[in-house]
Amino acid sequence: MIKNILFIIDETELKYFEFNDLVTDFWLIKEFLKRNYKVYTAVKSDLFTQKAQGGVFAYKTYLKDENIFYYKEKDKYLINDFDVVFFRSDPPVDINYINACYVFDYVDKQKTLVINNPCEVKNFNEKFHINYFPEFVPENIVSSSAELIMNFIYENEEAILKPLNRCFGSGVYYMNKNDKNLLTIINNMTEDGKTPVMVQKYIKEAKDGDKRVLVIGNKVFDECIQKLPGNNNFKFSIHSDKYFKSAVLTDDEKYMAQKVADKLSERGIYLIGLDVINGKIIEINVTSPCYFIREINQHYGIHFEEKIIKYLEQLFENHFSKERVYALNK
Repeated sequence: MIKNILFIIDETELKYFEFNDLVTDFWLIKEFLKRNYKVYTAVKSDLFTQKAQGGVFAYKTYLKDENIFYYKEKDKYLINDFDVVFFRSDPPVDINYINACYVFDYVDKQKTLVINNPCEVKNFNEKFHINYFPEFVPENIVSSSAELIMNFIYENEEAILKPLNRCFGSGVYYMNKNDKNLLTIINNMTEDGKTPVMVQKYIKEAKDGDKRVLVIGNKVFDECIQKLPGNNNFKFSIHSDKYFKSAVLTDDEKYMAQKVADKLSERGIYLIGLDVINGKIIEINVTSPCYFIREINQHYGIHFEEKIIKYLEQLFENHFSKERVYALNK
């Protein structure tokens, strides 16, 4: 029976832990608490190893008046004291992020289910590895070469330049072949040819925003939100109600998402958010994908968090059933 759950969240998210219904973890933690799970939370810097075991200093959370809170005293635990761990710290995927992932190399994953598996997350880049699915993505290159990048932009006339390790659209540029600042932007973003970036062919339908396609394990959800560009911006940049609308997935988009779900779930990457424009995947979010639960609830008139928890509980049961069979057969 699953009793203890740990969420590794972002430092900013912990700072604004209470009442923060913009973030996915607020809804998940709240729903788990309502179902009488014991839920704890921590940040990357709370992780450690001792005697070749992964550990954490964590806060216990609680529910009061339909909001979540946490006791301000941290206690020391082994990560294997928890049945399930949600590893959901936000990028940048820098050295501190990678070191946090390394801690989970010292966790017995037969005893504890870790979602998403940090050992896989550190080997999966949300931009770079869209190319695992080349038939579903816009033409792109990854390079630090100004010459190669300039040629790509000239050939495609318009392009999007992205750093590989950030989130929320940070450092993303729209590039036009007629822009006189092209080389300056490229040199700045590549640190004069030392840091690779992704350059994608611009999809003109981006003016209408992108769909967030939501996946848990092998389940692709029909509920879908379209994120709209902010004022005077070419991309979604403001988390405000007026920049969302409900969307419908096409059969082709469902098929595409299912292919991604099936492949990544085999690697222990179960929580996925695909960003899709005109049937093309522009990003596969696996570090801390936002499920836009508040917005889906508003647009669809449902309690999406209940549906999510239902599939997560199935995921728990499937994992631990397999582990019980494995233990019996040893």
